[in-house]
Amino acid sequence: MAVLGSVLLVLLTIGAPIGIALAGATLIVSLYDPFISPVGLFRAFFSFLSSYTLMAIPFFIYAGFLMERSGLITKLFNFADAIIGWLPGGFAYATLIAAVLFGAISGSSTAMAAAMGLIAYPEMIKRGYPVWMAAGIIACGGGIAILIPPSIILILFGILTEESIVALFFAGFVPGVMLAISDAIIIVIMSFYMKLPSGTFSWSYLGRTSMEALPALLMPVLVLGGLYGGVFTPTEAGAAACAYALLYGFISGRGEFLKELLPVTFRAVNLTSVVFFLVGCVGVFQFLLANKGWPQDMAAWVSSLGLSPLAFLAVLMVVLLILSMFLTGVAILVLTVPIFFPVAMSLGIDPIHLGILTAIACEMGGVIPPVGLNLFAVSGTTGVPVSKVTLGSLPYLFTDGIVLIIILFFPIFALWLPNLLVVSVFN
Repeated sequence: MAVLGSVLLVLLTIGAPIGIALAGATLIVSLYDPFISPVGLFRAFFSFLSSYTLMAIPFFIYAGFLMERSGLITKLFNFADAIIGWLPGGFAYATLIAAVLFGAISGSSTAMAAAMGLIAYPEMIKRGYPVWMAAGIIACGGGIAILIPPSIILILFGILTEESIVALFFAGFVPGVMLAISDAIIIVIMSFYMKLPSGTFSWSYLGRTSMEALPALLMPVLVLGGLYGGVFTPTEAGAAACAYALLYGFISGRGEFLKELLPVTFRAVNLTSVVFFLVGCVGVFQFLLANKGWPQDMAAWVSSLGLSPLAFLAVLMVVLLILSMFLTGVAILVLTVPIFFPVAMSLGIDPIHLGILTAIACEMGGVIPPVGLNLFAVSGTTGVPVSKVTLGSLPYLFTDGIVLIIILFFPIFALWLPNLLVVSVFN
């Protein structure tokens, strides 16, 4: 295991992509092990990709891109603005509401941050919001999409650990709302001390935006209602989201939407290819770990340290947050889950609780420099320097940390809803 870790560390240090580092280190170790065939590694790569549930990821990615191009995100944002934009700092609240609504459809944090950068930022500046504050709200608001189901991070965690993705979706709802509320509290405080501008309430504007946003509001009802009602599997829910977005785009955009369809598809395929390559390399990595029995050895070693489950989780969160300074959320998952999950199970930690904590840590990583993807997504779409985006994100990062600690010490916030729904189904 020392050889594997050393090779992996060297590859990561010289800048090799995570997938290449995982697969390369595994291949090098296997060449010197007569009991592991390189052919078996290739089979493990494609075998891990053959999961039916894994297809949910490209479907939801594609649905998110289709929503952006068809204008559904803009309509959601206008609707949120009509509801709450008339309050002091109301436009910031509207951005959060739009992030939650879009998160309930696409599950992509970076996509949300980039979309809100294009839609919300110019209007916030026009209404007198400081540049750093506007950029920070958008960067952190996008992170909520990691927890609000359907979440690509939770789907991937479920696939890597063979846990129920639906149960993870249920578990992510309450913490996701907690993150939104904590961000809203920061906006309330800033609105009071900075005397942020307010708009005017209009019944006609509310009625018009409500009608325009109705197709977008019905999409989460279709996807999540079918998923939680047992009509769809996660993969089928993703396919339904794509079909709905395509149908709306063709009806509303007609020829213009058709012109945009190919570029949107290319973007979705590009992102899907990156995710699938990472997942396949994880399959190779796990194949080697399983054949060597290293997860069991590590679990025994950690057990010998006498760490309590809470202490282990606390240490793990610190490690994940440090890693998030240099790696993306997906990369953190594929690199660490095969290692820490068996150890957590040996300590009797609830896997659903563990998944939610891991997702929150990844969400916080989206705005932790130097690699925070949301920081660069917002900077790229708004032209605001990354340093200012980071400055505006710090208050929300602080409250996100408080939510993480609350979920760590009180698992009931993550487990209450899935346990309640499981009991209601079987009684």
